Amino acid sequence: MAAEFRMTPETMLAMKDMLMQHVPHMKALGVEIVDAATAQAWLRVPYDEKLIGNIETGVIHGGVITTLLDNSCGMAVQLAMNEPTSIATLDLRIDYMKPATPGLALTAHAHCYKTTRNIAFVRGTAYHTDAEDPIAACVGTFMLGANRTVPSSVAAAKAALEATAKE
Repeated sequence: MAAEFRMTPETMLAMKDMLMQHVPHMKALGVEIVDAATAQAWLRVPYDEKLIGNIETGVIHGGVITTLLDNSCGMAVQLAMNEPTSIATLDLRIDYMKPATPGLALTAHAHCYKTTRNIAFVRGTAYHTDAEDPIAACVGTFMLGANRTVPSSVAAAKAALEATAKE
């Protein structure tokens, strides 16, 4: 696991830039980084009518929840690593427990609880205001070092993380 992580405005900007640059549909969904800690990430997507999956009920499409969970898990994996590395989702199992409530933002929290040389293991939940009342829960595995090249925005995020560690 990584050394103690402290979120700073610079780190938040670097992480947001990395997320938006490598996953452009996150920007299209309006995803916001709420918080981050060592091996943990919290992301939020505000309610927007363009994200509705069922026009009659106003419920957000399940794909939005899937995307939010997948990306919060990926960010948690990055925050569990000693240095930024490319990753790929190997498996993401999601249990949908209830429909999202129309008009409310969705928040996802993910925790990378174990890493090996090649695989990271993550748990996450999506909820509105209470993490103990989830809309969906997930478990996932991510391949580490999925691509041997490290994207430049990952290097920028690493530099921001290193600057934070020196403070």
